[in-house]
Amino acid sequence: MKAWRNLRRALLTPDVSATKVDVRGFHVKSESARDLFERVGSSFLTGYAAAAGATRHADVTPELAGLTTQFRGFAFEGAAMAYAMRDALNPFGGNLVARFLAGPGDPHVYMAYVGVGWAMARLPRLRWSALHAPDPVLRWLVLDGYGFHQTYFKTDRYVRGQQRHERFPWPAGPHNWYAGHAIDQGVGRAMWFVAGGDVDRVAGLINGFAEERRADMWSGTGLAATYAGATGEGELTRLAALAGPYRANLAQGSAFAAGARVRAGLVVPHTDLATGVLCGLSSTEASAVTDDELPGSDEDGGDRPAYEIWRERVARRLASRVGG
Repeated sequence: MKAWRNLRRALLTPDVSATKVDVRGFHVKSESARDLFERVGSSFLTGYAAAAGATRHADVTPELAGLTTQFRGFAFEGAAMAYAMRDALNPFGGNLVARFLAGPGDPHVYMAYVGVGWAMARLPRLRWSALHAPDPVLRWLVLDGYGFHQTYFKTDRYVRGQQRHERFPWPAGPHNWYAGHAIDQGVGRAMWFVAGGDVDRVAGLINGFAEERRADMWSGTGLAATYAGATGEGELTRLAALAGPYRANLAQGSAFAAGARVRAGLVVPHTDLATGVLCGLSSTEASAVTDDELPGSDEDGGDRPAYEIWRERVARRLASRVGG
């Protein structure tokens, strides 16, 4: 059995070289930024490999405990992707993601849903029905993960070619029109990596897209700049200025990043630095805003998904502090 687990882990886990900045062709702002983004990628694959070979969810957490607080959340994102891949590739199911979310993945639920989106990007469409994303609010994070993956690995098509998804087959239902918006949030998050954390470069990339796509992309960039980092206070201040009319969208993304780190107990000094500049709040305060504005399960959003109502409420709350 151990030999089979090791083989499964080796076969399912991508090569770490795929996360190297030079391989991806991303901009290099500085050696420290390059090192940070490559550690994000290797941490993701550490989590992926752990879940690809695990027989019990309890085995994953100790393996990831050795990662620093800054990078552990990315490992849980990778673990969720691996479990989603295993669910989809197993003709008899397995409910691995469901059990992961009910156990060690629960504090990392936001990152886990994003990880399921990475799996979506790697799976044939006919297996998407096997993906577990039951929360009607958070399921849009799956498409954020899909958009990130596509932009990270298909940069020419999604950044330079400005690929857009006006019609997307998942999820079904009356709010399907929103799928392109959620994907664009992931595109904006990935562009922080493509730009190497260079605030002028990422602003230039986003502002080269059609105006109706920019708010979602600025939100994604705010999330990445806060969760992943690679900037100092001066650069964050400039990023806020460059966002212009999308200042509140940038702040909303930053607050969502704070919410993910606070819930998982993974707050680092950069989290407070980023939310202080982008939200005008500490990470704990920014996270509390996201909790306060989360729609109730019985709220009817009409023609808008609850996730978008949530984002709008958070952006509106923060706009009173930061403008935009």
